[in-house]
Amino acid sequence: MDINQRIEALRQEMRQEHLAAFIFPSTDPHNSEYVPERWTGRQWISGFNGSAGTAVVTMKSAALWTDSRYFLAAEEQLSGTPYKLMRLKMPGTPTITEWLGRQLADGEGGSEVGIDGMCASYNTVERLTRELRRQGGLTLRTNLDILQRIWKDRPPLPLGSVVTHPLRYAGEDATSKLRRLRDELWQRHACGILVSALDDVAWLLNLRGSDVHCNPVFVAYLLVTEHQATLFVNPNKLSAQVLSYLENIEVRVKPYDDVARTLRHYEEYNILLDGDETSYSLAKAVQAREIVWQTSPVPEMKAVKNKAEIKGFDDAMLRDGVAMVKFLKWLKPAVEAGTQTELSVTAKLTKLRSEQPLYRGLSFDTIAGYGPHGAIVHYEATPATDARLEPRGLLLLDSGAQYADGTTDITRTIALGPLTQEEKRIYTLVLKGHIQLEMCKFPDGASGTQLDIMARKDMWREGLNYLHGTGHGVGSYLNVHEGPHQIRMEWKPAPLRSGMTVTDEPGIYLPGRFGCRIENTLITEPYMQTEFGKFLQFRPLTLCPIDTEPIISDMLTQEEKAWLNDYHAKVYQKLLPLLSDDEGIWLQRACRAIE
Repeated sequence: MDINQRIEALRQEMRQEHLAAFIFPSTDPHNSEYVPERWTGRQWISGFNGSAGTAVVTMKSAALWTDSRYFLAAEEQLSGTPYKLMRLKMPGTPTITEWLGRQLADGEGGSEVGIDGMCASYNTVERLTRELRRQGGLTLRTNLDILQRIWKDRPPLPLGSVVTHPLRYAGEDATSKLRRLRDELWQRHACGILVSALDDVAWLLNLRGSDVHCNPVFVAYLLVTEHQATLFVNPNKLSAQVLSYLENIEVRVKPYDDVARTLRHYEEYNILLDGDETSYSLAKAVQAREIVWQTSPVPEMKAVKNKAEIKGFDDAMLRDGVAMVKFLKWLKPAVEAGTQTELSVTAKLTKLRSEQPLYRGLSFDTIAGYGPHGAIVHYEATPATDARLEPRGLLLLDSGAQYADGTTDITRTIALGPLTQEEKRIYTLVLKGHIQLEMCKFPDGASGTQLDIMARKDMWREGLNYLHGTGHGVGSYLNVHEGPHQIRMEWKPAPLRSGMTVTDEPGIYLPGRFGCRIENTLITEPYMQTEFGKFLQFRPLTLCPIDTEPIISDMLTQEEKAWLNDYHAKVYQKLLPLLSDDEGIWLQRACRAIE
């Protein structure tokens, strides 16, 4: 079935159910950013494969909302389909409910809108319900998984095996983590909590899986009360060793599909639910006398890395840096030979990473965008778009790997040959923003929103900007995107604390020409304590040269040059003992100081 046929099949079901529209979010029953194939319904019904977006279909129209990372990609992927692209946060773009109000008032008929309540969070459904009511009294129905009727070859629930995460990498045993969680619940006057986020479940229990592409998690829920912990998971995924481990840490196992039934017979007085994480259908199933609607404490617990996790990051970054140096040394001669494309260099980098000890896979699909493709923020090359690399212009390379002791995320923009003055100027502005943020000193508890200006101020002076976030947390052999803290323009109040990882990745993108982004993963560390309190600073975990060829030296301050030289000296010192003589000579040139 092509997209048009899928929409027609959907509309036939909508007629039977007397639905005027259906909403397809990107999430699964765990509110995941990256979801198992079974729940990629938004991609199936629209053809758009970005990680963020919402598709909406009425009896006569269709539209898809996504953010600036995917504007160009979505425009290409939606071409030839009935979908109209809605650019989030751009002037003139209606909200989903505003658009529905207009469409359904223009003669499309009906007043009931559908959404799968298992794949939409409680807060999402409540907000949509309020907003639809304002649009001429539209109502929202949540008890229908309409994809189950029309997606004939829909993938089943994943069956990847679950494994234990060694204590030498986790740094804290699961019993201690559960004890700390119960302490947090006690402070919130809550008797229990349903943990829905897959990475939170994996982190709490020191378990890992393979149910989600590039994310070492497994499909499960965890119900924790004062005296019990119950893991809802397909028991066929658990080996005898894992079952014994769970028994030893006093975690019961129930089938995955039993979670709703258990919540309907919940015996404690109250339960804490995070309205942004818990699916609407499960929230409505709870029969507790009281629901404590609060943010889950688990993400903040998970975000602060312990000593073993920080050591794991340092070790993983060393190995990842070796792979990156081997790749960068190979890249330009290979391009000059005239045989490389975006896909071939992606395969080469993956191979070099796979040769490193403790490698477990990629942390996300590599973004290798040459020339105009570099301006597509989350571009992923396909055989149809695979561009041949030439010894000129810029290659934007955003990549990362999963190692048993840490997760990496790095972006380098690389000059493949001669550059225009514009390319050099844009590159240098991005580098200035990257350095300014890394040099920042700030009070303990400051939010990422307060720091975001450091990465943007120089480009703002020239009327330039980027619309994606500047930084996100990174998991410890977990999801490459981790919260609750972020560095971005939009207000995100989560405080930055010592021990948190965060990326630093400003960029500038000129559609149809080129793009530039430079990214390191950082760790937040103590800086000093004064009469005004504790202050923090960033230390780069990523170890890889930043290309100096595109830099316009006069645009950098002396302080920025000193930071870059110090960073390269550290990269050279750390990586040299792990490289061959030829690789060491290349690294020495790549890390030479700029005057």
